Amino acid sequence: MIDTHCHIFLKQFRDDLEEVLQRSESAGITHLFMPAIDFGSLEAMNELQHPSIQFHKMAGIHPTQVDGTQSGVEETLRNYCSRDEVIAVGETGLDYYWSTQHKPLQKELLKIHCRVARELNKPVILHNRDSTGDLLDIIEEEQDGSLKGIWHCFNGSPEEGRRAINLGLHLGIGGLVTFKNANVDRSVAELPLEKMVVETDAPYLAPEPHRGERNEPSFVVHTARKLAEIFEKPLDQIESITDRAALSLFNVKA
Repeated sequence: MIDTHCHIFLKQFRDDLEEVLQRSESAGITHLFMPAIDFGSLEAMNELQHPSIQFHKMAGIHPTQVDGTQSGVEETLRNYCSRDEVIAVGETGLDYYWSTQHKPLQKELLKIHCRVARELNKPVILHNRDSTGDLLDIIEEEQDGSLKGIWHCFNGSPEEGRRAINLGLHLGIGGLVTFKNANVDRSVAELPLEKMVVETDAPYLAPEPHRGERNEPSFVVHTARKLAEIFEKPLDQIESITDRAALSLFNVKA
């Protein structure tokens, strides 16, 4: 099984990282994909190693880190993302929940990330909070037929999900789909499973039955089980479909 979105390099895992990775291995996790928070994230990612798990790095600036001090970002981003070991661009996106002060700069940086992703033929990983319309409008503007990526932590309506898929995106399904009152499960049920990947966003947004706890990659199985329930398919089939989608999107071998 694959966790397509986790921040296992953050300080929340500093004290028990070995145990977390052991639980990941026991849960059948073979690949962990790590979106960056900022350019400093790559150094922390370099410290990760485990004999049975492949770690995959991304480079980018999270929208909540946008504060008006970013200059020369496009050249720096391109340099990082040009490295063979960096398999995707992000995470980037828009977040109007935590701050609306830097909306124009968030939008500009999102466009820069999309431009670099297109140039390098690598996926872009999209954070979205209270900004769906603007996010999808920008993806539509930037889409030239080659842009690909993931709407991370999908929480939209069926119509928004279909629009995202038509724009070339996959949907990252995480802990929200297990929350009883989030209604994400209802949207997911109306969308194609083949365009979905599973994720945790660890250490954030732990799924039921761990809601409120620190999230970790081994918990991705609860999201997969929820998808098995929604689509009335065996768990191993859900794993196969979502793993295949992830490996193809990121151009990574199993």
